[in-house]
Amino acid sequence: MTSTTDPRLGLVAGEASGDLLASLLLQGLKARWPGLTSAGIGGPRMQTQGFDAWWPSHKLSIFGYWDAIKNIRELLSIRRQLGDRLLQERPSVFVGVDAPDFNFGLEQRLREAGIKTVHFVCPSIWAWRAERVHTIRRSADHVLCLFPFEPALLHQHGIAATYVGHPLADQIPLEPPRAEARRALDLGDDDTVIALLPGSRRSELTYIGPALLDAAQRMRRARPGLRFVIPVAPGLRPMAEALVREHGHGLPLTLLDGRAQDALAACDLTLVASGTATLEAALYKRPMVIAYKLHWFNAWRMKGKALMPWVGLPNVLAGESLVPECLQDDCTGEKIAAEGLAWLDDAPRRARVQQRFLEIHHTLRCNTAQRAGDAIAQILGA
Repeated sequence: MTSTTDPRLGLVAGEASGDLLASLLLQGLKARWPGLTSAGIGGPRMQTQGFDAWWPSHKLSIFGYWDAIKNIRELLSIRRQLGDRLLQERPSVFVGVDAPDFNFGLEQRLREAGIKTVHFVCPSIWAWRAERVHTIRRSADHVLCLFPFEPALLHQHGIAATYVGHPLADQIPLEPPRAEARRALDLGDDDTVIALLPGSRRSELTYIGPALLDAAQRMRRARPGLRFVIPVAPGLRPMAEALVREHGHGLPLTLLDGRAQDALAACDLTLVASGTATLEAALYKRPMVIAYKLHWFNAWRMKGKALMPWVGLPNVLAGESLVPECLQDDCTGEKIAAEGLAWLDDAPRRARVQQRFLEIHHTLRCNTAQRAGDAIAQILGA
């Protein structure tokens, strides 16, 4: 086992959002412990921080019950093999980054074997599936929370938790670099640019991509001068190209390999799938229309479990309907386009929401890496 001065982390992060969060966490932890090593499941951003990916993060890029059922055998096999290897190598601490359905079972197994476990990103027990709090209590020695209201909820159930803020709030400048991003993407200063962010999962591209492209077509007919950019998650470009050929014919549209933050910094408005990207859009102070659609079976299972009137993080954090949400049956090109055009036609409304986003940015900006490192150091006794 490694010493606490140079700890070794077991780490699991799924999807592009988890890869981003974990890479920012690793960057901060390595500043504290230069000899820190880490291994497990992760993506390309984590690998730039020296992470040893035993499996790639896209293996966990599924959503909902239906996708999980289809992939259950492979997921269980990976989790069993990963757990075996971690028990053999015995890292100083295991950090599960989001991916609760995968990580909690693994964390419980490791914790019962005497390995300290940290879960980074509190599951949205305040939004839906409040019963999951019992699973958290069994699985995690400590929870690192992104949002300020979460630790008190966990403490009520005897779960140790620390508010660390959001690493994206530290990384993203308070004043978005609009001109620089536009130059990098070959966009003019006077262009009106719409960023389409349909999500980083195949299922999201399938269910949300066509609606966003239909909305783009409708908006362009209303305003012929609009330009569009679509950041594409690693490995999904062929699928995105096929969608554009089918639904985006004739659009002045640029597909980007990743570069979602460049797209958000450069755009005037984003049509975005619910998830971490909505928080990124808020931190870039961009007006948005949130869209989401699930397989009917997943939507049916989730119906009635919601505890809040919103799904979008900007609305949840603000405690009000700052930005429109077009969900499930309302996730249509017609409705998304109407909401998008409404933003473009209302400069005072855009200014108001940008001011609220700035306030949220200040709240979440509190040196996440240092706070997380302090919490992990306490767990290690360092």
